[in-house]
Amino acid sequence: MKPFGTTLEITQDRHVQTHQTINPQSTFRALADPTRREILLLLRSKDLSIAEVAGNFDMTRAAVKKHLRVLQEGNLISVTPQGRERINHLEPAALKAVSDWVSFFDELWDARLTALSSAIDKEWNSK
Repeated sequence: MKPFGTTLEITQDRHVQTHQTINPQSTFRALADPTRREILLLLRSKDLSIAEVAGNFDMTRAAVKKHLRVLQEGNLISVTPQGRERINHLEPAALKAVSDWVSFFDELWDARLTALSSAIDKEWNSK
């Protein structure tokens, strides 16, 4: 399993093509901030301009723009110029890569919890 070794590119027309490597550091950095996670939740239902995103927060438009730039660097959103506005779109492929990476550790915990359960059952049955 190599979700961050997987190569992909989000084209202007939102099709996924393979060639650009996802950087795990920039993706996790983008997800580390609660404001950026809230922005992703807003973008899951529809594409939004910077002004529309900023209208949901008590911060300057410049601060929102910085958050959007970090999300774009993490491949979590794409930005498309539309006239004088820049429209922000959620890119679920990067979230899938993060999910795949985290699920690798779920498998480790499942094995350890199964072993613990077996040890407890063995101990319990020996009494």
